[in-house]
Amino acid sequence: MSLLSWNERFSVGVPTIDKQHSGLFGIVNELHDAMLHGTAQSVTGALLDKLVKYTKKHFADEERMMAAAKFPGLAGHRAHHVELARQVEEFMARYKRNDAVLDIDLLRFLSNWLTGHIQKEDKEYGPCLIQHGIK
Repeated sequence: MSLLSWNERFSVGVPTIDKQHSGLFGIVNELHDAMLHGTAQSVTGALLDKLVKYTKKHFADEERMMAAAKFPGLAGHRAHHVELARQVEEFMARYKRNDAVLDIDLLRFLSNWLTGHIQKEDKEYGPCLIQHGIK
């Protein structure tokens, strides 16, 4: 059972970004599946690493595209990215010190942040990127 299901309401209209967002949904779903099936202990570290790396690449790609389109909200958007990256990296450090475990609260945070960020902040830049021919 998936925690997140990708559908068109999450589309920002930029195929590259939509594909990456769908990939982020997939990683969160992998974490969810591991928790449901009792394998979280053995795979969480690798999946969190994957999430951190994928997220950093996605944020860099997204910011590069916004800069190319001269999106006026880039600075604010970047601040949201920095904050999420900080929170995930903080959790990752705690996890590596055995001070944190994968639980429903983390999954809820990730899914709420991801869906909320896409539907609010990311939807704002979509028209600008489309107008500038960025795909």
